[in-house]
Amino acid sequence: MGIVVGEISYTNIMPLFYYLDRRQLVERGCTFVPKVPSELNRGMAEGSVDIGGISSFAYAQNAGAFQLLPSLSVSSSGDVGSIFLFSKIPINKLEGKRVALTSSSATSVNLLKIILGRFYGLGVDYVTMKPDFDAMMAENDACLLIGDDAIRTYWNQPSEIYRYDLGRLWNDNTRLPMTYAVVAARKNTISAHGELLYDLYDQMLKSKKRSYENRFDDLIRSIEYEIGGSRGFWQSYFKGLNHDLSPAHEEGLLLFYEYAYDLGLLEKPVKHLPLWQEAAGRQSV
Repeated sequence: MGIVVGEISYTNIMPLFYYLDRRQLVERGCTFVPKVPSELNRGMAEGSVDIGGISSFAYAQNAGAFQLLPSLSVSSSGDVGSIFLFSKIPINKLEGKRVALTSSSATSVNLLKIILGRFYGLGVDYVTMKPDFDAMMAENDACLLIGDDAIRTYWNQPSEIYRYDLGRLWNDNTRLPMTYAVVAARKNTISAHGELLYDLYDQMLKSKKRSYENRFDDLIRSIEYEIGGSRGFWQSYFKGLNHDLSPAHEEGLLLFYEYAYDLGLLEKPVKHLPLWQEAAGRQSV
């Protein structure tokens, strides 16, 4: 048996996967499964997925079963460019209003609840829906979209709609990075397939490095063909993202978990982030 690799089917995590030698990894026992974050979160929790770019919030819900792969994440220190609250009215006027939440996310949904509840002190009625801007806004005052759904809506957003970037709102209030996804592996997978898992991890690090070194040029050409958008847009988009997991990222993530626990969004507090130490040690060699 090999390992099942869950791959978030959004552009923001592509630098970690773009240059993988998939053929070699598949021959050695890796199976790649593309999923939206909510599906990947469920697969990791159930054990049908062994490693993946799991939503930060979903990691916290099952932290005891996972270890984090060092130096890998999907984060931003300001605008993230793909997680937006679209609203018919200014954000500070949403008291008592209805907000539609995308069914594709965990981290972003709870980040919005922290932003509206803690930073703005607002009481809001939430409803979860499939990510469709027109349907979400038909009977609600605002909606949350993430990933490529948010980007496409951004491109076609009606002029009268307000737009708020959740990465910017988090950073403005905390001065810390926001980490939306971490790369986590199940502990039993590390025990059973440590060498294969490390080789996958090493290739992900190299893919990230190569993507940054060539300024995402190859990656952007692929995205332009598949999704559209201008080269300038995608260059600006990736410039706003970060894929590290530094002490500052960890501090921001633990603060996110603290706020989530205080608001009753997490059942248990998360006080530390256990890294896969063998990988951390080998990486530094």
